[in-house]
Amino acid sequence: MRRAKRFLPLVAVVLALGVPLSGCGSEDGSVRGVSTGKERVMDMQEAAEQSDAMLDAVLKGIDPDVQWAHGPTTTRACGVTRRRAVMTVVSPERRQTFLDRAETFWRKNDYRIKAVNKDEKFPAVYAVTKSGFGVSVSFRGKGQAFLEADSPCVKESKVAAPTAEPNGPAYKDVYPLPRPNVRSDFWSGTGG
Repeated sequence: MRRAKRFLPLVAVVLALGVPLSGCGSEDGSVRGVSTGKERVMDMQEAAEQSDAMLDAVLKGIDPDVQWAHGPTTTRACGVTRRRAVMTVVSPERRQTFLDRAETFWRKNDYRIKAVNKDEKFPAVYAVTKSGFGVSVSFRGKGQAFLEADSPCVKESKVAAPTAEPNGPAYKDVYPLPRPNVRSDFWSGTGG
């Protein structure tokens, strides 16, 4: 019982900080949730490609379009994270609308919403797929929106750079990425 009491504040802190929590498969790289009844082995490259497809889809589900660039890809012991940075200025008045559109897209596509952070300055939405991929949209410094997709635990492999072309400057080998610098009549407005 004492251990459980210490664990709950840790979970609250992790969610408050926006650290994505994704489910893991087994140590051999099998992924849960495959409808065939058999577990399928996925490697990090395949997981990265699946993450890219998920990020592409949610960005297409946000209307009107926003300009985005690839963020850094990171790997961990048995998983991979892909990131996209939104280069369109999203005004404070439009941030909740942006999050609502991502959340609506995920709900329509059978993702489970894990958490919603309603913070006025740094709001976020976290979701998970049936196969254990964690996805999020969060606002951070200077109001920049970031999208992330975390794979569950998969088989270790090399991971290539994303192949999707950003719909604006690629900022290849630029880190950190610039702050949002593209104006939109809708997203950069006041919402009035």
